[in-house]
Amino acid sequence: MLIPQHIWLALEPVDMRRGIDTLTQYITDNLHQAWQEGAAFVFCNKSHSRMKVLRWDKHGVWLCLRRLHQGHFIWPKQGDAAWNLSPEQFDWLTKGIDWQRVDGLDLSQWK
Repeated sequence: MLIPQHIWLALEPVDMRRGIDTLTQYITDNLHQAWQEGAAFVFCNKSHSRMKVLRWDKHGVWLCLRRLHQGHFIWPKQGDAAWNLSPEQFDWLTKGIDWQRVDGLDLSQWK
């Protein structure tokens, strides 16, 4: 999957049975964001063991699923509708590492 330029976390859990169309509608209705090339929206289930990434590029739409066999994804606390991530934070998140605490740490063994 191409590395997105703008990454948004949807803070509320979503049903992982949702597909491209219903997730796009969720982004418009709940996150008040519009489709944009280079953007990715990341969704998680209630237990934070699965995530879906919806990503647009100039050729179409990617919908990717990631499941952890142990542990859970570190997710921000409720409050805002969406959370903006840097590409490095997104990389750590998809590995199941606490991306909120990696600044200044040597995590080269995880790459």
